[in-house]
Amino acid sequence: MEFFEKAKAVKLRSHLDKYLVADDDQETVRQSRNGSSNKARWIIERVEGNSQVIRLKSCHGRYLTASNLPFLLGMTGDKVTQTLPDNIGDLSIEWQPIRDAFQLKLRAFGGTYLRANGGPPPWRNSVTHDSPYATSTHNWVLWDVDVSEDHESFADYLSTASSFSSVSDDLSGSERGLPVSIRSANTPRLSTKKTGMDLFHNAKAVRLRSHHDKYLTAEEDEESVTQDRNGSSKNARWTVEFVDGNFIRLQSCNGKYLTASNQPFLLGMTGRKVLQTLPKRLDSSIEWEPIREGNHVKLKTRYGHFLRANGGLPPWRNSVTHDIPHRTATQDWILWEVHVVEILVLHSPHPKPPPQPVQHSDSIASESSSPSTHFDMSASFSRQESSDSLVSSPPKAADGRNIFYHVADEIGDVDEGVEGFCITFKGNGVDELTRRLEEETGLENIFVCSRSPLNGKLYPLRLQLPPNNVTMHVVVVQSSSKVARDFAKAGIP
Repeated sequence: MEFFEKAKAVKLRSHLDKYLVADDDQETVRQSRNGSSNKARWIIERVEGNSQVIRLKSCHGRYLTASNLPFLLGMTGDKVTQTLPDNIGDLSIEWQPIRDAFQLKLRAFGGTYLRANGGPPPWRNSVTHDSPYATSTHNWVLWDVDVSEDHESFADYLSTASSFSSVSDDLSGSERGLPVSIRSANTPRLSTKKTGMDLFHNAKAVRLRSHHDKYLTAEEDEESVTQDRNGSSKNARWTVEFVDGNFIRLQSCNGKYLTASNQPFLLGMTGRKVLQTLPKRLDSSIEWEPIREGNHVKLKTRYGHFLRANGGLPPWRNSVTHDIPHRTATQDWILWEVHVVEILVLHSPHPKPPPQPVQHSDSIASESSSPSTHFDMSASFSRQESSDSLVSSPPKAADGRNIFYHVADEIGDVDEGVEGFCITFKGNGVDELTRRLEEETGLENIFVCSRSPLNGKLYPLRLQLPPNNVTMHVVVVQSSSKVARDFAKAGIP
């Protein structure tokens, strides 16, 4: 319930980066990528006498309802609709928010969960309530919560518009208030990313992963650009240069820029080649505008084309072009995940005094005037590839240390395109830190791990934390995950 404690209006985003929306027929509920629409906004009503459940009212003044109507005959999922029941105490319009790490599940009165379906029609974009039996669909009941800051104006708008059969989607963002994505009520950092440029905030180097789970790669011929599954290669690493506030340049490991050329990829086709070039004069062909779409980004040229990861048979397979996707089936081909692998370190304009000769440096962000006393702790607790990431000024010794953490997935991977959460921790024991992170994440029986800079593997922390309150980067591993089972097989307690 902490996700909704101070919220009056929310948007719910599914695992497909689509929003829960109330259709204009005032009955249907589905998913849509248009999160700016009024139809994606839901008013929260508390239930008198039961603080554990809420009601969600659509822009049409109707409630999100777990109906008894089957979505498809012979299937287990039932329809989720908008209704206005005669009895406000009807249990079908009550939902219990259940926290799951930094997301939540909404449980209906019968024990089923609000589920965002994927796949081919009629499942695509549909919303049902069901119990996910297959492991592959467990994420389908997880939702991100975007809390609207300007509750009053929307409530006034809703009451004004309630006499109409539908509510216009033309209300501007400034009238509605911008959403703030809530990941954890206890963490000191709230994600407020709203634009494509925010995904590159303070980024020095990135990797770009396509919808094919392949990475944008600069080939060794210093000209071709392709897709490759090897994201750990230096060829998948692109240095970011910022231009005019809204545009970026991407420089390959060969020192050349990602370029939208005028050369056709195939004669008679619309797509044009994307190359690595080093023009004598830095022109608009090497400038890209990041446009955010959910948790992904589209990279648009100055001329309105988009960086596209192609699929299919050769010569299209693994190719990269710039084009305008006209077919619905290829709309996702221009979406990219941004993985920040190195962050710009902004040093203070006032240099800090050198440390005492007997002591080591307490921070990966501080600098010593004596090279012999400088010690970068980041390599001990994070991937070699992102050792400069997430640097911050350390707290005073009396306040404890900064600990940045990610929650790993089933196989121990973390999303490097998302900034880690941060806590200030005063203790020195691993058990104490484990309990604190369990409180922060809402998870139980976790392992607190560091990643070896030598082989990239995760290893649970033992006994005591490093001395001198050095800043740490750790990974939280759930006991039910495959990597935790691997610990047990290896005899690691």
